[in-house]
Amino acid sequence: MILYPAIDLQGGRAVRLVQGDFDQSTVFNEDPVAQARAFGEQGATHLHVVDLDGAKEGTPVHSAQVAAIAAAFDGIVQFGGGMRSRAAIETALATGVDRVVVGTAVLEDADLLRWAIDRLGDRLVVALDAKDGKVATRGWTVVTDRDAEEVAQELVNT
Repeated sequence: MILYPAIDLQGGRAVRLVQGDFDQSTVFNEDPVAQARAFGEQGATHLHVVDLDGAKEGTPVHSAQVAAIAAAFDGIVQFGGGMRSRAAIETALATGVDRVVVGTAVLEDADLLRWAIDRLGDRLVVALDAKDGKVATRGWTVVTDRDAEEVAQELVNT
């Protein structure tokens, strides 16, 4: 089993949201790069980084910080949050991360998903967030009427 400690970026800090509410966050570390180093020192080999501001805005906001995290962490780093265009995905790759996480776009832009599969191959992570069994998008700000298990099955067949 591989554990992926997460660094969720909001306002340049490592935070956790209370039940996905952007207005209710707990700051875990003012310095996300230091947090990445600490995870590595504690034995983590993989790291999941989410640009919460990017997820809300629809395009990555903290790419420079993610690049610093990727440089400081001696392991596999995956990065998501706002990956809704080719430019956003290319920007994510330019940060030096190993994998790019795409969520909202898998439901809203089939052409982008096909392009991302071709462009990234095994470096693509498709993520589905769910609330009460329904797919949540746009950084948990929209809950769709789509059943998460059905969408997951559709994606497996893509």
